[in-house]
Amino acid sequence: MAGHIQDRWYKAETGPAGKPIKVKTDRFGVGMRYRARYIGPDGSEKSKSFPDKQKRKAETWLANTEADMSRGDYILPDAGKVTFEQYTTKWMLTQMTDPATRESVEMRLRLHALPHIGKRPMGSFNPTHLRLWMRALEEAGLSAAYRRGIFAHVSTVFTAAVEDRIIRTNPCSARSVKAPRVDPRKVKPWPTDRVKAVRAELPKRYRALVDPAAGCGLRQGEVFGMAVEDVDFLGGVIHVVRQVKLLRNRPVFAPPKGGKERDVPLPQSIAYALAAHLTSFPAADVTLPWKTLDGPPVTATLIFRSPEGLSLNRNRFNDRQWRPALRAAGVATGRDNGMHALRHFYASVLLDAGESIKALSEYLGHHDPGFTLRTYTHLMPSSETRTRAAVDAVFGDEGATADGPETAQGGS
Repeated sequence: MAGHIQDRWYKAETGPAGKPIKVKTDRFGVGMRYRARYIGPDGSEKSKSFPDKQKRKAETWLANTEADMSRGDYILPDAGKVTFEQYTTKWMLTQMTDPATRESVEMRLRLHALPHIGKRPMGSFNPTHLRLWMRALEEAGLSAAYRRGIFAHVSTVFTAAVEDRIIRTNPCSARSVKAPRVDPRKVKPWPTDRVKAVRAELPKRYRALVDPAAGCGLRQGEVFGMAVEDVDFLGGVIHVVRQVKLLRNRPVFAPPKGGKERDVPLPQSIAYALAAHLTSFPAADVTLPWKTLDGPPVTATLIFRSPEGLSLNRNRFNDRQWRPALRAAGVATGRDNGMHALRHFYASVLLDAGESIKALSEYLGHHDPGFTLRTYTHLMPSSETRTRAAVDAVFGDEGATADGPETAQGGS
């Protein structure tokens, strides 16, 4: 064993007969008797003290510590004393996600985690602390979906702490700690007349915004960032290569969500609508920083701009143009009726026309066709419907003959 147990109350000396004997030290009877000493992975000496009559416990602890080091499971004795807030602050500095995501995560942790659990040492957490915290968020009136997102962020912090050898296990993984359950809500696509009604109520400058969203499935930020050079009118394709995002309420250009550029079919009707819009409101160059507020400047000839020639601000647009148009069209202004509803409309149209989930997923820019399937599976024609249609396609012409159901019933 590389480490050893030191007895602070006795020391070995050579007796009169030349044999070692135990002699009381100046510390006899004072404080902890045994000290387990070992060399840590960093090369420095570590130790832990134990009271009188616990030498066996000290030996067991030392053996377990050395076994942890040999397996790579060793945790520094003082590592868990860092508070959740201190560790989270350092963890945020290492995140490599896009700036908008980092800003969102930081805000959620700052507002809803740190005030409750920020001062607690990382090594002191147990499942009860997390259950009480989640109960406090529920009582604060936060939605289940929002609480679930916050819980995921906190769990990610604890997972990082495990990998950094700050704590041994993630307390969020305990069986008694469960992420808030979100009641599954089925997407209810807008009917065509609602899309047209809302479009008609928008100011003329913004009406054509509806067309690439409802007719090509673009996200709001992608519509705001669409440039003339991205639209292949002759080839019938929109190259989705950027979006307008807000960082601290200031606009930047950024790649599409997930960094996934894509090509989307441009129907002729949508191409005509965009061409008509450009005739009334010519495109113009707009320069914004790329990805971060201090990023390199990038210029794009944006199709949709504010009257002042600036890129559109989603908060201002939603408040001043979109919601008034909804109210004028007799549509509720809840969360289900943002511009994202136009993507759901697009998905419903394609599925109704028999488009595959794989193609729809690519056009929408989803990271996984499985996500698309889970979101829109209820909009797909049922197997019973397909079965009836397939059989009717073969036997439909014979349904009105004398050998139909009435004849069969009569002969039974």
